[in-house]
Amino acid sequence: MRLKKSYIILILIGALVLGGVGAFSGVKLAQSGDDGIGEGTKNFSSGLLNNKEEQLDMPSDMSKVAQAYSLIKNNYIENVKDKQLIEGAIEGMLATLEDPHSSYMDVEMMGHFNEQIESSFEGIGAEVSMVNGIVTIVAPIKDSPAEKSGLRPNDEVLSVDGESLEGLNLNEAVAKIRGEKGTDVVLEVRRAGVSEPFEVTITRDEIPVETVYNQIKTINGKKTGILEITNFSEHTFTEFNEQLNMLEKEGIEGLVIDVRGNPGGLLNVIEEILRLFVPKDMPYLQIEDANGNKTPYYSDLTEKKDYPISVLIDEGSASASEILAVAMKEMGYDIVGHNSYGKGTVQQAVPLGDGSTIKLTTNKWLSPEGNWINEVGVEPTIKVSQPDYYYTNPIIIDEPLKLDQSDEAIENMQVMLTGLGYTTGRTDGYFNEQTESAVKEFQSDNELKATGIVDQETAGLIEAKVVEHIRNGENDRQLERALEELYK
Repeated sequence: MRLKKSYIILILIGALVLGGVGAFSGVKLAQSGDDGIGEGTKNFSSGLLNNKEEQLDMPSDMSKVAQAYSLIKNNYIENVKDKQLIEGAIEGMLATLEDPHSSYMDVEMMGHFNEQIESSFEGIGAEVSMVNGIVTIVAPIKDSPAEKSGLRPNDEVLSVDGESLEGLNLNEAVAKIRGEKGTDVVLEVRRAGVSEPFEVTITRDEIPVETVYNQIKTINGKKTGILEITNFSEHTFTEFNEQLNMLEKEGIEGLVIDVRGNPGGLLNVIEEILRLFVPKDMPYLQIEDANGNKTPYYSDLTEKKDYPISVLIDEGSASASEILAVAMKEMGYDIVGHNSYGKGTVQQAVPLGDGSTIKLTTNKWLSPEGNWINEVGVEPTIKVSQPDYYYTNPIIIDEPLKLDQSDEAIENMQVMLTGLGYTTGRTDGYFNEQTESAVKEFQSDNELKATGIVDQETAGLIEAKVVEHIRNGENDRQLERALEELYK
């Protein structure tokens, strides 16, 4: 059974990507009828959208809505457009659900949304969601301006260019953050463990659309493949399948799949990928409807891969990433890293006939064994933290930091320098002589005047070097542990 082309199925974080043209990622969609969407998935969508009797069964007091509309149109002190009232009513109904993943997208938003699905887009490149009324980073996209600026999962965005986001819905907040390539945006960010909010200036750019990256490492004499998936978009399965085949032709004896910082993607894509790994004797996914009815979905695979596999996750791994991780975990594979985000619901985007759409949570997705990870996440079988400098924060200073001072910013700076290989002697926030020597050494190594004083220029360069180290995978303990455990 194939659904009408206008029906859309969503799964994932239900977030919006901060794209310059209003594009969204993390509310990624697949048009029903596209190859790769599970047949059962089509069935549950069709059942919802074609239930005409349910759509026409209006409550008796629905006339109150029409009465309110008439009252405002005829009596409000200023002219009000019909569109404003109608869309406001829709948004109001959705707001009462208190579900950050259900929302209304008007014609303009849907146009931008579709542009992003079909091609590259511009912006800062971060997946966001609304958590307790606050715009929250789910994950920065790999190689995006957001990642390069040091934004992290769970960072809270309080204001944009000095304007508070309080009271705005997610769509309105995203509209303020997105923008054209080459323009700057200043975000006020609150991060757990940092006493005060800080500002991050990000230059918007074109967001990369490549989603799968591969490499081969030799571990204990065994050729090992690593496949990193940054999100599950339209072409991800093709990329993944081609690169996996290439690695297998190279003779890999083990595989690590890295979905750290991956906020999710298309349902049909994660289904296709799981069909490469999960044998037909167990479901790769279950869908539960509003009545508690559960439907399992199976592959045609006769047996699992003949090499060991590990999956890397962290707090930025969400939804489709979690579908992958929990399925592989319940097959007996190691999951390495930190507990994942915890998004276990499925959304449908229902067109309203004029180009606008309601995105509504309609189902739960469950693990092969029927477990629901919503607001819980997937727990790794092997918990591993990164080096301390992976978790440092921007160095916020009003005045230069120097000898004999003691400050939270100094502690942060000491951890960064230690992570970069400089010997500060201590990381408790006291600026001692050894820290001063470390600062001078860093300044000399980076063609700065070796004063031993940390001013804005030095602080900014320390931060940039830390971000560069992290993005280059320096001292990646989680990956190292996954590779180490693969052949035990």
